[in-house]
Amino acid sequence: MAEGSLETFFEVFLRKNSVFFDKKALQASYTPETILHREEQTKQLANILAPALKGDKPSNIFIYGKTGTGKTVTTKQTTKKLAEVAERENIPIKILYINCKLKRSTDTEYRLIAQLARELGKSIPPTGLPTEEVYNTFFKALNIQQQNYILILDEIDQLINKTGDNALYNLTRINEDIEPQISIIGISNDLMFVERLDPRVRSSLSEEEIVFPPYNAFQLQSILKSRAEISFNKDVLEQGLIEKCAAYAARDHGDARRALELLRVAGEIADRKSAKKVTITDIDEAEQKIDKDRIIDTITTQPKQYQLVLYSILTLQPNRRNNIFTGEVYEVYKKLCSKTNTNILTQRRVSDIISEFDMLGIVNAKVISKGRYGRTRDISLEVPENLFAKIKNTLEENINI
Repeated sequence: MAEGSLETFFEVFLRKNSVFFDKKALQASYTPETILHREEQTKQLANILAPALKGDKPSNIFIYGKTGTGKTVTTKQTTKKLAEVAERENIPIKILYINCKLKRSTDTEYRLIAQLARELGKSIPPTGLPTEEVYNTFFKALNIQQQNYILILDEIDQLINKTGDNALYNLTRINEDIEPQISIIGISNDLMFVERLDPRVRSSLSEEEIVFPPYNAFQLQSILKSRAEISFNKDVLEQGLIEKCAAYAARDHGDARRALELLRVAGEIADRKSAKKVTITDIDEAEQKIDKDRIIDTITTQPKQYQLVLYSILTLQPNRRNNIFTGEVYEVYKKLCSKTNTNILTQRRVSDIISEFDMLGIVNAKVISKGRYGRTRDISLEVPENLFAKIKNTLEENINI
């Protein structure tokens, strides 16, 4: 597109009518005043955290449930209300929030503790100091401010995948070394995550547990309707569109985040067509686009060991349409580890990683019996063939092959 025509395009876009009134309510970062269909979980969380208002340390909490079940938004809203009451009553409480999925802040133990210290006003370089010195700086910052803390570690399983459980162990034992009390809220999509922790960390982290079940189709419809009223201009949604969108998301384990994303992307597609209404056809297009983006995003954010396992499967996939077994994947994986100077995990751990990819819908891994030779997995990739090349290039770039 030539420079002049590009300028004209943007000018026309600026004057063009949109189906949206305020798109923010459909974005993942939006926190509504009222969290629909999570009254029970909100009440549980509030009851556990309330003692902080009287200077007591609340129990550590482990919150789990599938993606898009309201874990993060409920936790943020509840702790926000707690902080507002604390400020009004002049009670010293500070909420710290860390998204462990973000590489820049939690890909090493050093960076996690450095990020926490920065949240308390300390200046720490990205690398270069002994980890013990970073911990000491963080502890001093906690002591100086003399208040109780609630630390939210969102996607806490990603932290363990990247750094092991040493940082989490140190954080759960921190109250033995400082006067202010710190309570941890761990949030995870991985229901089996706690089973992989050191028993000492497990018992400390899971003092209280809150489960967020998937939303059903009717609950998703009411969530979508409440957000759509804020987000879209009047009468721009085709009849039956909300129901179709909710049905798609209910099929995908009751994922409200996906439902809202579907609605937003469908609106964007309608805008690009200069359409006056968002149609059910736009929802179908949005689903195809999101599936592609989700697969690439999921793969890009996995730890290096996970990417090596997936690349091993991808290496075997083009040669055979089925019957790829765990042992074969493991042999390719070991060669890749040697090539990339990476520690080699046990075959059992690699099998666990394959199971996690199966749960994410990236692979299909059926357990089959080989009689007296034990059990193995029949593995195949579950991503569209037209994405193979893009996935392969992405993995090669990330793991430096």
